[in-house]
Amino acid sequence: MEFWGLDTAQWNQVGISILIVLAALLLGRWLVRRLLFPLLRRLTGSTRSMLDDVILDNVEGPAHWLLLVAVFEYALGRLNFITRLGSLPLNDVFFVIYLSIAFFLTWRLVSSLFNWYIETQSTLTDTKLDQQLLPFISRVALIVIALIAIIILLGHFNVEVSGLVATLGIGSLAVALAAQEALSDTISGFLIMLDRPFRIGDRIEIQELGTWGDVVDIGLRSSRVRTLDNRMVIVPNSVIGKSLVVNHSYPDSTYRLQTDIGVAYGSDLEKTRATLIKAVEKLEGVDPDHPIEALLVNLGDSALIFRVRWWLDSYVDTRRMFDRVHTSIVNALNAAEIEIPFPQVDVHARLTADQQAVLDQLNKPQ
Repeated sequence: MEFWGLDTAQWNQVGISILIVLAALLLGRWLVRRLLFPLLRRLTGSTRSMLDDVILDNVEGPAHWLLLVAVFEYALGRLNFITRLGSLPLNDVFFVIYLSIAFFLTWRLVSSLFNWYIETQSTLTDTKLDQQLLPFISRVALIVIALIAIIILLGHFNVEVSGLVATLGIGSLAVALAAQEALSDTISGFLIMLDRPFRIGDRIEIQELGTWGDVVDIGLRSSRVRTLDNRMVIVPNSVIGKSLVVNHSYPDSTYRLQTDIGVAYGSDLEKTRATLIKAVEKLEGVDPDHPIEALLVNLGDSALIFRVRWWLDSYVDTRRMFDRVHTSIVNALNAAEIEIPFPQVDVHARLTADQQAVLDQLNKPQ
């Protein structure tokens, strides 16, 4: 007995396949959400990071659909007589379905991972660069994922994709050439974020530019430095990447200063050294945990040159500290009657006998 071209045995197979699909629909959600993923969450519950939880949240839905599609494919695969009758391209249909699930899963994972990092990890840093750069990288990654999915789909159906790839390559090259400076600044900003040669609040010196001040902001394309005279200098990140940057705040804010002072030849060296050290050690801002040094570093044309070195608690008070130190040293040397000489030159004239006779004749009293 046949009905719609199928005999009783074949209808029995159809009924079994329908039961398999119904069982998957009824038990699939329970199996995935009530059994499999709770077990995985218990295994990952001991970790401190929420990254594994983010991944599980995004995998759970696609995993359920993947299970249903796999069961449905198995149920149809049992009914060879139906597929032969209808000449259905089931392989192509299921390939598209699996590719769609994989694309949806990858898209959700990439978006969620970038959002998780921006909301949690990037807030722990003292720069806004990663918060500005990561959304841009996320969009680029999603575009690349979509292009890869399209190329795989077209390749499965034997559509020539080499022309599309070549077109995309030429287009990317044209965009890169047109935005060369912007890309250079962006890449340099990304490298600054990774290498972190300075952070917001650090006092830096860009020697090639002669810029010296405090870092106010590190942006995607440029960084802002406020000079000591309250001027904002906006420096492209590519310029910073090519320049020698001196960080006066790293590894800590302690800072050593030095100044040179000349005293007259014939001065008592040990007395001078003790006077210089005593003049500096009690000043406000001098770090008492570091020794103060007064070194005789040079024998000048007109003076003995001492180099006085001391440490500050913070680099911020540098210029005022020079004023206090110089004032104290001058007062201390004057009180100790140690001369600070002016530059002087001794001139010795050598005369011949005839020149000396003429000079003596001129000096005779009239």
